[in-house]
Amino acid sequence: MSTPEGPSEQGAAEKGSAEQVFADLGRILVIVPTYNEAENVEPIVTRIRAAVPEAHVLVADDNSPDGTGELADKLAANDDQVHVLHRLGKEGLGAAYIAGFHWGLDRGYGVLVEHDADGSHQPEQLHRLLEALRTADLVLGSRYVKGGEVQNWPKSREILSRGGNIYTRLALGVPLQDATGGYRAFRRETLEGLGLDQVASAGYCFQVDLAWRAIKAGFRVVEVPITFVERERGQSKMSQSIVIEAMARVGRWGLAYRAQQLRGLVTGKKV
Repeated sequence: MSTPEGPSEQGAAEKGSAEQVFADLGRILVIVPTYNEAENVEPIVTRIRAAVPEAHVLVADDNSPDGTGELADKLAANDDQVHVLHRLGKEGLGAAYIAGFHWGLDRGYGVLVEHDADGSHQPEQLHRLLEALRTADLVLGSRYVKGGEVQNWPKSREILSRGGNIYTRLALGVPLQDATGGYRAFRRETLEGLGLDQVASAGYCFQVDLAWRAIKAGFRVVEVPITFVERERGQSKMSQSIVIEAMARVGRWGLAYRAQQLRGLVTGKKV
């Protein structure tokens, strides 16, 4: 699928193989957190490298017992644009991404991308995020803007996701259709301005946390349409406890934000 004004996915990949299409953005690092993704790590890394050949890939593995880290090491040994960050154990999605962000920032990357390992994010659509980043500080791949879609999800899962995003917009006042999605591209300056060391969110509310921080800090956040595809191999990390944690945290943030707004009305200070 192509955007109305953009190149086809195949055309973008072919162009990328011939030149440094996104050199103006700086070096690109795609961070792929893994835990028990032995079936998926090689296919997804291969697709990312084909879709945007100038991009580097960092597999941030949480000491997967199924050997994902060792498979990633083999990929890295054969491709100097593939790297592996071995972590001590499973600490959550947010912790893995923050570790990956620090790794990339320390090594001078100009763009850092969040990308799932399970095939739900399409590497062939990465160019959409990178093109939009030329005039933005943070780009979210969105399932729920015009042109976005979800494939192979049960209706109950989609209702939960859409409901979570409505809840987030109401609680925090963020003008985003898909604040919970995890396919996104940051400029390094954006990450440096978010106070990563103060981010305590470990589960899926991590995505809401960073997007909200970016908006509050005055960064330009835009959404581009993506196709989200349910994983075909391996087990989803989503659970009821993760959903409950996200709802509770967003609710607390929302109450604090609304209280701050109320104080601003009383004191005349802009929030």
